[in-house]
Amino acid sequence: MTTPTQTDPYAAFREELRQFAAEQCPEELKRFVRSNQKITRNEYRVWQEKLFARGWAAPNWPVAHGGTGWDLQQRYLFEEITAQADCPPQYHHGLGHIGPVILHFGTEAQKARFLPRILDGSEWWCQGYSEPGAGSDLASLKTSARRDGDHYVLNGQKIWTSHAQEADMMYTLVRTSNEGRKQAGISLLLVPMNTPGIEVRPIPTIDHWHHVNEVFLNDVRVPCENLVGAEGEGWKCAKFLLDRERLSPATVPRLARLAEQVEELLTARRDANAASAASPSFHVLLERLYLAQAGVKGAREMLLSAIQEEMQGTLAASKSSALKLYCSELSQQIIGIAFDIAGPAHAARLVAATGVDAQQDADLQRELVHTYLFYRSRTIAGGTSEVQKNVIARDLFGA
Repeated sequence: MTTPTQTDPYAAFREELRQFAAEQCPEELKRFVRSNQKITRNEYRVWQEKLFARGWAAPNWPVAHGGTGWDLQQRYLFEEITAQADCPPQYHHGLGHIGPVILHFGTEAQKARFLPRILDGSEWWCQGYSEPGAGSDLASLKTSARRDGDHYVLNGQKIWTSHAQEADMMYTLVRTSNEGRKQAGISLLLVPMNTPGIEVRPIPTIDHWHHVNEVFLNDVRVPCENLVGAEGEGWKCAKFLLDRERLSPATVPRLARLAEQVEELLTARRDANAASAASPSFHVLLERLYLAQAGVKGAREMLLSAIQEEMQGTLAASKSSALKLYCSELSQQIIGIAFDIAGPAHAARLVAATGVDAQQDADLQRELVHTYLFYRSRTIAGGTSEVQKNVIARDLFGA
């Protein structure tokens, strides 16, 4: 007789994850996540501290530096089960972005200084990449870093800097040289956000959530010891980061949970109003939901296939870009259904009122409408859909 462990080598691991998510993630935090409110440093911190205490602070890091040493399949299961349980995602800028870069390119002093604070959640990061004239063409950045003794002096502007208002550190690309190819003059610096000369200005967005900012750098002095890699190697570091960012095990499980919420919303509407459930508009919504759910299943299979290829070292950039492109568009489809279910009654209340109980159905619907506006950025953030299509085309047809 075949045991469950023999058919599923991850059975015990799944059960351990389910038990941990059920027992260790506070119910108040789960309610917050379930209501689709904007997750801030406070919510991220509570969950990160729980994971750190369990030894699961960095699923994508090697054990020698405080990580779990999990393979990609285990990381996917972690994301799937915690998303299903309404636990928050982990904050990506430290754990998923600059942490691996420091592990690969950083000095021993940098590893000792920055990695422990990323793990325990006591230090938070933002990414200083994009500039007003350098978004998709990041190599055109102009923020300068002039060497002055044992410091670099930074001048310039960064834009669309997520979470800069609550970050302690910024990893930023700067121009240390104008000689040769524009990529060759770029360096990566780690900048404390409390350094004199840094000004953070919020950028108002249509969703009314504060998550992106302009960051102005005026004669900001950064110690040379905060240079990651050699001077002029910033582009290499940036490519290393993007190669690891492109395949995120977290995206599809979060989409699947959102689709479940939308199904619950549509079912509640049907149960509350039989006449409405018989209308053509209801059946159109139902058909759209079925198609979106099929899309989630397809995205899951595509992700699992990509995970296997990544573990075997055969993953093509085009597949990761295709997955990112598809999930960005699928997320907008799913939240668009929620908007059409909840929108008419809640469109005038897009900003959460003080003291509102997030458990109430009305508030859940309002936050889904709110999330609809935020999700308009999904096809831009993390690499625009146009950029992803170019990557796919180059990989398939050659440059």
